Amino acid sequence: MSITDWIVLFLTLISMIAYGLYKGRRQSSAHSYLLADKQMPWYIVLLGIMATQASAITFLSAPGQAYTDGMRFVQYYFGLPIAMVVISVTFIPIFRKQNVYTAYEYLEQRFDKKTRLLTSFLFLLSRGLSTGISIYAPAIILSSILGMNIYLANIVTGGLLLIYTYAGGAKAVAHTQKLQFLIILSAMGIAGYLVVHRLPRGIDMSDALYIAGKSGKLNVITTDFSWKDKYNIWSGIIGGFFLALSYFGTDQSQVGRYISAKDNTEGKLGLLLNGLVKIPMQFLILLIGALVFAFYSFFPAPLYFNPGAYEKFNQQEHVTASALQSRYDRLHSRQEQQSLAIINERKAIGKASGNTVLEYKNTQQQIRSLRDTVAQKIASGNYSPDKNDTNYIFLYFVKHSLPVGIIGLLFAVIILASWGSISAALNSLAASSLMDIHIRGRCDITEKQELHYGRMHTLAWGLFCIGVAMFAARLGSLIEAVNVLGSLFYGTILGIFLVAFYMKKVKGTFVFAAALITEAIVITVYICDIVSFLWLNVIGALLVVMICALHYTDILKEKGPPSVVNE
Repeated sequence: MSITDWIVLFLTLISMIAYGLYKGRRQSSAHSYLLADKQMPWYIVLLGIMATQASAITFLSAPGQAYTDGMRFVQYYFGLPIAMVVISVTFIPIFRKQNVYTAYEYLEQRFDKKTRLLTSFLFLLSRGLSTGISIYAPAIILSSILGMNIYLANIVTGGLLLIYTYAGGAKAVAHTQKLQFLIILSAMGIAGYLVVHRLPRGIDMSDALYIAGKSGKLNVITTDFSWKDKYNIWSGIIGGFFLALSYFGTDQSQVGRYISAKDNTEGKLGLLLNGLVKIPMQFLILLIGALVFAFYSFFPAPLYFNPGAYEKFNQQEHVTASALQSRYDRLHSRQEQQSLAIINERKAIGKASGNTVLEYKNTQQQIRSLRDTVAQKIASGNYSPDKNDTNYIFLYFVKHSLPVGIIGLLFAVIILASWGSISAALNSLAASSLMDIHIRGRCDITEKQELHYGRMHTLAWGLFCIGVAMFAARLGSLIEAVNVLGSLFYGTILGIFLVAFYMKKVKGTFVFAAALITEAIVITVYICDIVSFLWLNVIGALLVVMICALHYTDILKEKGPPSVVNE
């Protein structure tokens, strides 16, 4: 990178740390440290919710996901708007009425201590692990641009954000997320514009979209049904609904954002607007990835996008690497010519001929096969802990194709995105472990002690997540890894809350047993690879409800119909 890029990068990061410390000063109690005194307006709630979900993984891995697999990942979010309505109607009023620090505090009031502890434990496990993965995403940037060891990069990335998260708590998190997200959206808009602007003379955005479409990268909606298909409209609406309902309704990292709002109306407004904005935003981020694919249809692209791993492979197996590279260069040169032929035919007669497109797709298939061969050799030779180079595709484009200044800004943006989600996660982890486990029900602790313990829990979770990041390199596409991990636990957690809200006669002992049985079944289904991960959320939630329904039926026979729930 140039000196200008380094200046932009460091000034942006240092300014964010300083802003977080300024906004989070004068903490006096756990209430202000963990809930920001419940004074956040709707727009900060909205930006906080979106920034918490849209981590660096979103902006780093999603374009790479679209580059390799097309835009069908957007279907993952189709159930989200429906979930936002359900949460606004049911979850928010109950949490606000009970005046809880965490969502799991409500479960002790409704059920018993062991159910609260179990649900909190499942949250802490899933969120702690996924936050570690989120730390790894920006560490890739530091490792790539500085040549820094990836493990040291994990420590630096996690350590920097701990500065203001530890000191300022929820208030620092909320205000930095607001600024971070506005910078992120602006920078990604600039990146999208520059992808198109850098296309060859005479090639416009419609031409790029045409190439992307012929390559199968604009597969936004896929209607074919398969239990093992990760992304189709059915798994997106149904599985995505259950995942979003659990994530936004029961995950403390999100619950903490809207229970810190001034009132019910502010919290609901922020959540509902998230449901409206999230799908278009994710669509545009994935579209950038499809456009990057079109860009590299006209310009040379690397055989493998992780330069460090490919360099090691080339050094150790030079003869093999050279032969593969020569073949790839010939194929890519042919693809460039075929891409131009497709566009020329489109401009001349309105569309490309079937033969031209078929030849283009055949060349692409050979390129994919060659890339897969290289990826397998790199993985088998342990030249990189990454299973593929998906997470490096957008990073490579930024580093090699964008102008001076913008490169530093976009690298800073991806790091800021990670800080927004990770800081919120650390705050929620600290809130849950402190309030649900450490000082649950104790009355002998002063506000000053609560604040001290809150900071200690934040520090401890920060160190834990940095430790997890050391192993995240082996998980392949990070955006998939995070969602798979959440799906292993979210369904069970959601099922517990659904029973709590809607099955008033079921007691804690039975729902506790139902949750343990369900979690064992969900993990078994995942290990046996019976369905794609989105369906695990449906299975988990419905199994808890169905097991409790058996007990509920017996209760109704004994005691008559349940009373109407008025929360």
